[in-house]
Amino acid sequence: MVDNNKNDGFLKKLRKGLSNTRKGLVESFDDLMLGEKIIDDDLFEELEEVLITADVGPAFTYDLIEEMKAAVERKELDNPDVLRTVLKDNMMDILKDSEAPLRIPRNKLFTIMVVGVNGTGKTTTIGKIAHRFKKGGLSVMLAAADTFRAAAIEQLEIWSQRVDVPLIKQKMGADPSAVVYDAIHAAKSRGTEVVIIDTAGRLHTKVNLMDELKKTKRIMERELPGSPHEVLIVLDATTGQNAISQVKMFNEEIGVTGIALTKLDGTAKGGIIIRIAKELNIPIRYIGIGEGINDLKRFKSEEFVNALF
Repeated sequence: MVDNNKNDGFLKKLRKGLSNTRKGLVESFDDLMLGEKIIDDDLFEELEEVLITADVGPAFTYDLIEEMKAAVERKELDNPDVLRTVLKDNMMDILKDSEAPLRIPRNKLFTIMVVGVNGTGKTTTIGKIAHRFKKGGLSVMLAAADTFRAAAIEQLEIWSQRVDVPLIKQKMGADPSAVVYDAIHAAKSRGTEVVIIDTAGRLHTKVNLMDELKKTKRIMERELPGSPHEVLIVLDATTGQNAISQVKMFNEEIGVTGIALTKLDGTAKGGIIIRIAKELNIPIRYIGIGEGINDLKRFKSEEFVNALF
């Protein structure tokens, strides 16, 4: 059963969290359309500038403006208000294609390898996902496979205590693959349903990091065929277009199956979600709009677009 009060609270928070993006995208769009506007090439040029500045990406911008121009030729856009509806509907269509919740089967081990560069909120996101799963009745275990930073192990330990789930760890400098090996065997013996693995996130251009992640993935596959069942990349919305290059890099090297987009509440660059959906064709699983333990939610396109507009 859905708790409507909780959902209303989240929607209010989402609307508030998207306020900077709304100013940069929707309100800039509305300002452009103020008064009796002639819908001509000059207007489309200004509109293009608004969209590109809002980080929605060149592909979405081009397709949207071409569609609007075609509608003008068909005499379907006789006033600027209709342009707003076309913008909203296009966003909804694109984001709908990226809406795919993570399905966890019951009574069998499901593994999630979480990747991303440092500073995206990766460890915090893991803690919040563990909390969500536990609330949903799943047994969860965390694995601290970012052994390069003592702080990463400590932070994950704090989250494991906070959400009351077991943590598998070794000392700093240990082989990440050994941690993953231990975690899979511990989960099997305890009948755990979900193992969430934190991985190192040094600069995504570092070859040795990618080699380490590939090795970790190989060990998972060896010890539990079909694993990892999900490779989830955590992206920081405030980085805007850098987020795209991060996904491409990790996807080429190890294959990414899902995205968690954090810090949407602290940025005017939330339009990047449109570009991610349009250009990457990878499901957006979660969005983060705050520091609280319940501020990571399953991505729902309709909620997002309605909150933005």
